[in-house]
Amino acid sequence: MNPLAVELNKAIEKAEPCVHGMLSSLGKRLFFPRGILTQTAEAKEKADRHNATIGIARENGQAMNLDVLMDNIPGVVPDDALDYAPATGVPALRRIWRSEIYRKNPSLKNKSISLPVVTSGITHGLTLAGQLFLDPGDIVIVPDKFWGNYRLSYETIIGAEIRTFPLFDNNGGFNVEGLSARLNESLDARGKVLLVLNFPNNPTGYSLLKSEVEPVVESIRSASGPGRDIVVISDDAYFGLLYSEDAYEESIFARLASLDEHIIPVKLDGATKEHFAWGLRVGFITFSASGGVPDGEFYQALEKKTGGAIRGGISNCSRLSQTVILKALENESFADQRDEKFRVLERRALKVKEALANPAYDEVWEPYPFNAGYFMCLKLKNINAEELRCSMLDRFGVGVIASGNNDLRIAFSCLDVDDIPDLFDIMFTCALEMKHRG
Repeated sequence: MNPLAVELNKAIEKAEPCVHGMLSSLGKRLFFPRGILTQTAEAKEKADRHNATIGIARENGQAMNLDVLMDNIPGVVPDDALDYAPATGVPALRRIWRSEIYRKNPSLKNKSISLPVVTSGITHGLTLAGQLFLDPGDIVIVPDKFWGNYRLSYETIIGAEIRTFPLFDNNGGFNVEGLSARLNESLDARGKVLLVLNFPNNPTGYSLLKSEVEPVVESIRSASGPGRDIVVISDDAYFGLLYSEDAYEESIFARLASLDEHIIPVKLDGATKEHFAWGLRVGFITFSASGGVPDGEFYQALEKKTGGAIRGGISNCSRLSQTVILKALENESFADQRDEKFRVLERRALKVKEALANPAYDEVWEPYPFNAGYFMCLKLKNINAEELRCSMLDRFGVGVIASGNNDLRIAFSCLDVDDIPDLFDIMFTCALEMKHRG
């Protein structure tokens, strides 16, 4: 094992022995190299005469550039658009994002979290978390309504085993008992699990209610203990997009942070969905642990291991994208503009609820509970979802997603309010015809 990895492992084990035990074999081997990158960083601070370290071209005191590129990026200087970003991300962006996490999650007061590491979207964050904490054969727990890419990231690529539990209980709320049973069964079998909680949920658009948060936290806490370690991934891709007053406004990460030495919460979030900047691919991965000290050796070690995984995979994330997001967050108009777009989505969600109130629809489907995010799902009654999807697409030019045999996912986020009733009427027409054909 590389001596730098050994050094990082010692720092983690000294502060958080349980977290060290949760690291995968790859997670233990990861380190951040002290070669070119470290020497270049030192040169940026001290080489005030000549700096011949980094592999870019410079001219007239800035990154060499083509007008045909920079003419398309008004308001951004070449160094902030074309230069490499640090592997862990632009420091100013990382700092402002951590401040935002604290601001939006009051339960984090007096709790410690790492400095967020920039990822190339939240999918990249999922990959990094898997590299750090999963070995082949390890167990990943997700609700039965989950984003299909989890399977690709964790089962196909890493070789872990995904186990599910029903998302909803018989009363249409989050299935705390199902989560608890699956956690305990899996911990009995393996001693360590990785739990993925995605709120607001893709595909259903369900987010935890305020009354459900404490039972969820307690089910995780009570399942953990010596030889029963839990890595909790909080996939917060759609954070803050809530359309009911009883929905919990914070991330579950905030309630799990610093809770227990046998639990390490990992927050995945970003500007992709939350700030309507999908293609810029700016996400973040943030850690918390019971004994971690802000900006101390433990968090720095985890950040360096994460940076090593980024360096060895994609080198670094887009400097231009990070610059654009940083400038947006620093702009005094940012909050007002984001709130304006949130209200647009909220009106669409409420229009969906209004449309679904049509009692005629009860013959062909039942909507799953939803109160947040971009999506909602329908549970079809004895109708094949793929057949209905194809019928709507071929006959009416209407596209939705078939999720399993009997579920349809509707992304109301991309529908104008006035188009929503028409979409559901078309779906109802096709579904009714299929049902009567038998």
